[in-house]
Amino acid sequence: MRYQISGRQIDVGEALQTHVKSELGELVEKYQQRPTEAVVVFSRNAHLFVCEATFHLSTGLTAQAKAQAGEIYAAFESCREKLDKQLRRYKRRLKDHHRERTTPVEFAGAPSYILSAEDNAEESGADGGSLQPIIIAEMETRIPSLSAGEAVMQMELAHANVLVFRNERHGGLNVVYRRDDGNIGWIDPQN
Repeated sequence: MRYQISGRQIDVGEALQTHVKSELGELVEKYQQRPTEAVVVFSRNAHLFVCEATFHLSTGLTAQAKAQAGEIYAAFESCREKLDKQLRRYKRRLKDHHRERTTPVEFAGAPSYILSAEDNAEESGADGGSLQPIIIAEMETRIPSLSAGEAVMQMELAHANVLVFRNERHGGLNVVYRRDDGNIGWIDPQN
């Protein structure tokens, strides 16, 4: 497993790196998962230390957590406990996922754009101008090939409101999203 332990404008010492590796190693052994990478980033927010951790599992699922505390070790422990809770909550589903899937999840690349939220009258077409939104950022995103159940689980693990995925059953693009009423919606254009 690869560990990437870093700090944003703070120095992460060797003792903290060793502590993080041993604690995450115990977490992996506890749930018998097959992570490929663990990314842990420490930063400061005023007087608090912030710890953000992301676990990439070999099946393409990702667990992530964020915590903050007055001490850097306490921030990591709180973050580790959140990861532990997520993995414990989904342990049965993750084990079933490992049994059913013999190969890692495939990913397809796709461009992702961030559009300007400003709604100016000059740009909105009132004076005959363009109706095209202003692109302020462009990046590459990964679209996993999953079943609908795996997509819902991945969306919940990532604490996301929406997930675009390629349906393994028929290869078409699908979307799962969290509705305002708390339920999960699934858009499947193939059906």
